[in-house]
Amino acid sequence: MTYEQTIEYLYGIQLFGIKLGLENVRALLKLMGDPHETPPLAGRFIHIAGTNGKGSVAAMLSAIGQRAGLRVGLYTSPHLVSFCERMQVNGQPIPEADVVRLVSEIRPLMQRVAEMPEHAHPTFFEAITAIALRYFQERRCDLVIWETGMGGRLDATNVVTPMVSIITNVQNDHAAYLGDTIAKIAKEKAGVIKPGVPVVTAAADPAVLEVIEQTAAEVHAPLTVVRSSDCQLLGEDLRGQRIRVGGIECMIPLIGAHQVVNAATAITAVRLALKVSDEMICEGLARTRWPGRFHVMSGDPVVVLDGAHNPGAAEVLGATLERHFPGQRLVMVLGILRDKDREGICRALVPHATEVLTVRVPSERSSNPAELAEICRRVAPGVRVHNANTVAAALEECSEYDGVVLITGSLFLVGETLALVQRRRLEAGMNQ
Repeated sequence: MTYEQTIEYLYGIQLFGIKLGLENVRALLKLMGDPHETPPLAGRFIHIAGTNGKGSVAAMLSAIGQRAGLRVGLYTSPHLVSFCERMQVNGQPIPEADVVRLVSEIRPLMQRVAEMPEHAHPTFFEAITAIALRYFQERRCDLVIWETGMGGRLDATNVVTPMVSIITNVQNDHAAYLGDTIAKIAKEKAGVIKPGVPVVTAAADPAVLEVIEQTAAEVHAPLTVVRSSDCQLLGEDLRGQRIRVGGIECMIPLIGAHQVVNAATAITAVRLALKVSDEMICEGLARTRWPGRFHVMSGDPVVVLDGAHNPGAAEVLGATLERHFPGQRLVMVLGILRDKDREGICRALVPHATEVLTVRVPSERSSNPAELAEICRRVAPGVRVHNANTVAAALEECSEYDGVVLITGSLFLVGETLALVQRRRLEAGMNQ
């Protein structure tokens, strides 16, 4: 198969839906020789769960590990532009040829699992989790930064025994799968806590903390709680923030108060997992790259990309906008998946805008832009709202605007925008 055919096959597996549980992925990994339980991967994971901030913490940990001289595997989702971004070794995405080869290897094994009476066909996420483990095993990674897809207890990534578990925070998201109360969702996230394995959390909600504390106590897992009061902002601009956390001063090239807490979480976890100097921690943090999270693209107008896709992330984004662009005209290009809390996201974001252009997200789960526009008008009657339908059309319309253009509501939308910008820059270069 070609790479394009391979990716088409993988996405075709999504027809099997989302099935939370570990039985299928364990059966598949057993047929593969359990790569996560054999050297060099056994016991070399840092497992990250949470609602928001997982990817940022993962990127920070990966950068620190690389600065410490380790070969670091990084598994995250979703990707922005290329599927290969989901599996990286020392910051380099998996080559397309390796994706083709590894899918060819596990495809017959997935069929064998599907034929077992007690199992079902592995899902898309189970398949790519297995592929990531094989790839990291082949590359002989010293450390794997391992992000959950959804939840924790029944997430396919929860087959590993890590050095440290992390729960960044817990908010209402994926309620259809994880539970209809914050306590139920917290219980699912806390499922990544393993007996005797240290756990770090930045959760601040008392109901969430109670669940995490109880779960950690039940399995005798040492718990460290990172609090915002432990962090100090020393200075900031659109290039990043100088902070004091964990007794050291560092520069992080990520914007927003939430990233300060994320950095403190990463520092706490890496100190529990590795022997690494403060100098390496600071140098690693300074090298962190994590696009699509208050990602400021220079130009006229200034364009900000942020994948805020739940009310908690939207509230943080709103506060960050007010901090860095106070009083400026803000045009918001907004696309949201229909299974998200659209009204909650709109309530948090739309009042910050001068004008909103609704667009379709590149996903079959996309909200209808006209329907999304009606939600925006309902929650913020004073804001001008209209349907631009596509991000390409919205960007064309915004090209003559004064002020700031924000593209938000979904990481899928951010990825589409980045791909579009890259393509236009490539075409411009070819025409010079």
